[in-house]
Amino acid sequence: MTPSSLPHLLIDAAARHPARRFLSFEGNAYSYASFAEHVGAAAAALRDWGLCPGDRVALYLGNTPSYLVAYLAALWCGAAVVPANTRYREAELQHLLHDAEVRLVVTDGEGDALVATVRTATPSIDAVVTLTGAPDEDRRIWAGLAPSEGDPRPPAVAAGNDTLALIAYTSGTTGKSKGAMLTHGNLLANARAVGRAWRWAAEDHLLLTLPLFHIHGLGVGFHGTLAHGAALTLHRRFDATAVLEALENGPATLFFGVPTMYGRLLNEAGERARRGAGRRFARVRLLVSGSAPLAADTLERVEHVFGQRILERYGMTETVMLTGNPYDGPRKAGTVGLPFDGVELRLVAVTATAGPDGGAVDTSGAAAEVQVRGPSVTSGYWKDADATAASFTPDGWFRTGDLGVLDADGYLTLSGRARELIISGGFNVYPREVEEAVASLPGVREVAVVGLPDPDLGERVAAAIVVAPEGPAVDAEGVVAHCQLQLAGFKAPRTIAFVEELPRNAMGKLLRQAVRDRLLEAP
Repeated sequence: MTPSSLPHLLIDAAARHPARRFLSFEGNAYSYASFAEHVGAAAAALRDWGLCPGDRVALYLGNTPSYLVAYLAALWCGAAVVPANTRYREAELQHLLHDAEVRLVVTDGEGDALVATVRTATPSIDAVVTLTGAPDEDRRIWAGLAPSEGDPRPPAVAAGNDTLALIAYTSGTTGKSKGAMLTHGNLLANARAVGRAWRWAAEDHLLLTLPLFHIHGLGVGFHGTLAHGAALTLHRRFDATAVLEALENGPATLFFGVPTMYGRLLNEAGERARRGAGRRFARVRLLVSGSAPLAADTLERVEHVFGQRILERYGMTETVMLTGNPYDGPRKAGTVGLPFDGVELRLVAVTATAGPDGGAVDTSGAAAEVQVRGPSVTSGYWKDADATAASFTPDGWFRTGDLGVLDADGYLTLSGRARELIISGGFNVYPREVEEAVASLPGVREVAVVGLPDPDLGERVAAAIVVAPEGPAVDAEGVVAHCQLQLAGFKAPRTIAFVEELPRNAMGKLLRQAVRDRLLEAP
């Protein structure tokens, strides 16, 4: 029988290959059977505590096996998981927990103080669980959550194909995050499609350094490993020295990253070359890049230095993976390839008058909005009917907000973002959110935030600021410090320019491209 939920994938693999290695982490290894036992024990504790199907469980903790145990255990009980970026500060985390009406928060020693602070303003939270990072030690913590001894056997999986699995928050143009709803069916369909495209097999071993709170790490890396009965080695974070060592000498056959990571691996390889160290990977057969545009120069340099041509792909939180360069066939620099199995894609002229079909399909070669539909596309946004309606055409196509063109072979090239998204180091940053933070600093009269090209991050956040003559003095260091108190560090401006006025049109609308051009011209 085909597994109908993410926990069923684990149960099925543990039954068929109990002794097969599933997860390695900092010298500890877990077979499929032992990991399934940890998940089952946590699920039983959650059931005895009273977690019900449809409840929301937030995960605010780092990359450890404990994250994956908590994730699958909550799903086992039929709850929906709300991943929280560990870089979030108080206002960001509070919005997520309050909006999703989270009942249980799972965190670790690094996050428990902030969770305790925001809990007082989130009445829906009934409990907070602080884990250690080690499933063996966490068994006692999970058992302590239960109000009674309960039944030691794990409950039957209360999730199915149509059960809501994830509420994954993604920033909107208003600056407030909104939760994309993804079912087990959405996530399973995508994991299988990606696996077919990339020839994922049980013999594969993924080196996973992407954050688990991100759809790239969780929805592609972890789900793909489960779906194919494969193995993974988990790192707490990306460290170029450790990753290069692991790729050169470890068991990994797969590595997924963002362009910033590949740039840092190239830098590390350069240092090693100067010390006479090797640079070739031992067993790796596939490098994948996504979450931000990959420079053609980076692709070529990686192929030259490591002997591997990166496979670039395209996806987003609301849809998981959509397109990718082929495993067998040309991997064209600058493109994000062809649609995965089950994904339909069309380009619609942004200026076209929408008709009954949602818009005229653009065939002129000019950039147009990428619209998609398929089994992995979200049904909408949590408690946000307006945002849901705005994101779909009348005939059911999802508006990605990205602009692109198709070449003669059907390869998609992304050429811009209709929604002004900045992607810095693989993380999404929306200008409005940063502008609100900067504008709250005394002495700032106006601000405009844009993304500028950056060789390391892909794009860096830049702010053009108009100060109030009558207000207190404002300097760049103060702006950065102020933003870092309110926002995740990657959202704080890295380039700051003080200007006399912001460019606007006759109607007073900000000319964001003119701001960007001015900052690019600045010395």
